[in-house]
Amino acid sequence: MLTTDQSLRYTDQEFIKPPHGFCPGCGAALALRYFLKAIGDKVILVTPPGCSAPSISFPKPSLVGPNGLIDVIHCPFGSSAVFAGGIKAALEIRGDEETQVIAWAGDGATFDIGFSALSAAAQRNENIIYVCYDNEAYMNTGNQRSGSTPGGSTTTTSVGPSGVGNGEKDLIWIMMGHDVPYAATATIGYADDLMTKARKAVNIKGFRFFHILTPCVPGWKYPPHLTVKLSKLAVQTRLFPLVEYERAGGLTIRKKDLKKLLEEYVGLQGRLKGVGQQEIQKWEASLQRRWDRLCRVSGNLDDS
Repeated sequence: MLTTDQSLRYTDQEFIKPPHGFCPGCGAALALRYFLKAIGDKVILVTPPGCSAPSISFPKPSLVGPNGLIDVIHCPFGSSAVFAGGIKAALEIRGDEETQVIAWAGDGATFDIGFSALSAAAQRNENIIYVCYDNEAYMNTGNQRSGSTPGGSTTTTSVGPSGVGNGEKDLIWIMMGHDVPYAATATIGYADDLMTKARKAVNIKGFRFFHILTPCVPGWKYPPHLTVKLSKLAVQTRLFPLVEYERAGGLTIRKKDLKKLLEEYVGLQGRLKGVGQQEIQKWEASLQRRWDRLCRVSGNLDDS
């Protein structure tokens, strides 16, 4: 396991080397950058089809640590949790307890196509870190709706505000239902929170799950310089609460004192241009219900 001193050393190391295939302003690229900075290069990355898989492999392999290329294994769409669990089991049989095996999968490969494998790995308590980088649609194939797409988004397979406020699949609640050792949400807008959680996860044995919001410039239809701002607004509007679940300590809400209106978040994205005030009010009511539920479970009953 990495010691605290070793983890801190990695904050100055860059692991994504150009040329790579990520879009300018890509939230997934920033998430991967911060995650590797936090845990180092003693990793094997398992990636199903999605934005990250081709971006770190073409035009050339771009994940490089102090000791050379980082090991990356590409797997079928629905099997990243299974692949990662098998690789970790093999490493442990060989006596390697140090290498972290990370399933790095998008929302399509997590919420939808890979959901059964994810649930099974969590139930078996596989000793892996599973990261869902969530750009809220199948962006690698042209922006089709996924199980995490907000109801008001325009995609190539859905149009208009119908469904706003109905809520998307909430993976943190599902992981808590599996009673995994560790589960957390994070976003690149709060890199310190993301990296702190990643460091903590390294020193926990068993199934560890991350849901990281990663805005997508072409899919969300916004200028590249707004990626970090949108990530922060998602937290500040309580659309994407930063939470941490530990089997021993229960649920904790981070960044509770932030509150901004959903209109600002909606107004910056072309994919949500069809969402009007009535839909925003419905959406806010849904977010408030979920926030109240999080507060009850975490014990923050006085937080409004």
